[in-house]
Amino acid sequence: MLNPLWLNTFCTLVDIGHFTQTAEQLYMTQPGVSQHIKKLENACGYNLLKREGKSVDLTEQGRLVYDFARQQQRHTASLIETLSFDDPYNGICKLSCSGALALSLYPECIELQKMHPNLVTFLEAAPNHKILDDIQRGNIDIGIVTHRPTPNLFISEELTKEPLCLVLPKQYQNTPITIDVLMSCGLIKHPDAEHYLSLYFDHCQDAALENGNANEFPITSYINQLSQILLPIAQGIGFTVLPQSAIDAFHNKDALYIHQPTQIVLESLFLVQKRNRDLPKRYQTLITKLKETLL
Repeated sequence: MLNPLWLNTFCTLVDIGHFTQTAEQLYMTQPGVSQHIKKLENACGYNLLKREGKSVDLTEQGRLVYDFARQQQRHTASLIETLSFDDPYNGICKLSCSGALALSLYPECIELQKMHPNLVTFLEAAPNHKILDDIQRGNIDIGIVTHRPTPNLFISEELTKEPLCLVLPKQYQNTPITIDVLMSCGLIKHPDAEHYLSLYFDHCQDAALENGNANEFPITSYINQLSQILLPIAQGIGFTVLPQSAIDAFHNKDALYIHQPTQIVLESLFLVQKRNRDLPKRYQTLITKLKETLL
């Protein structure tokens, strides 16, 4: 193993290019600098420097050792930064949630970063199964999902309950909403459409909708970009079911009709992390912000 002290002296000498000035920089004597370089060369088995008086130039082996030493210094600095995980306002937080939720949470993450510039949030929109898989693999550290996962793999807590909305074009606001009306309207399908529809039909307690089958509706259009799902509905085409947060984020809400069910349908949101994983303190700063936003 190469002595880190010798490597530091060597890199400093290469950067400055002069023995005397290197000694002054490192608060050493010139013979001390020469001794470090000689010991490093002996350990490597090659001459690392071409000496011209008190100035130096690198041999090819010296260039390789210099690059290695600098890389080791970068790795050391990165390790020290990683070890300082208890700073609540510094570092990267990796979070994943649904696309609908991301629309409302991402602006709040930006506000948090404006307050604490070194606290950076990486936010990824993903379905439940990918969020849980990414937490297990270590790709992200916390996620928000719509069902409580298995307790032997994850720690979870319920954050809030979010309403699900049956959304139609504005012209349907005075029309009794039945299965036949929805069939004639056609579904604007998206990745979570069947899940949301099934949940809505099961819990809305509307006699005209309780026998609906989420898989039987004709598909009027399909889009997997959350910000685009409501566009056709605002223009009079199709219906869908989405969380309230997606409706709130849509720029043309006045062109939509939100059906009022007998019973408001709520979907639970759970904050999830990997079991037996101690999170840095910066995550508590982010989680506090998430709870303030969602509650």
